[in-house]
Amino acid sequence: MPTTLHKVACIICAHASQGGALRPNTPDLPVSLDKVQVQHIAALARLRVADDEIAETVDKLSRIVDFVAQLSQAATDDVVPMAHPLNQVQRPRPDRITESNDRDRIQSNAPAISDGFYLVPKVLE
Repeated sequence: MPTTLHKVACIICAHASQGGALRPNTPDLPVSLDKVQVQHIAALARLRVADDEIAETVDKLSRIVDFVAQLSQAATDDVVPMAHPLNQVQRPRPDRITESNDRDRIQSNAPAISDGFYLVPKVLE
């Protein structure tokens, strides 16, 4: 499963290319986007990209896609999933009451209560 990110990036590029062929992803020939692909991606994402920003956007998105392709080359077969990068455990707090029960005081300004519950008008019949 190490190529999952690369596949996602390629699917995005292939969809955005409107049928245009993508270059294969090899270390010496990375996947990159062109102006038409970036304009189509922007249209799909409902983003306005000014004409003077297209070149910069093409460069930035191409670097992102190339970086994802580079990440997909990393060997992750022996990596165990983890919830936190540091090997720490959370210290449980002592189980003690920290707040008092102020329900009666809080409900004193309610228009109608019964057995500690707020009574509301019936909405559905």
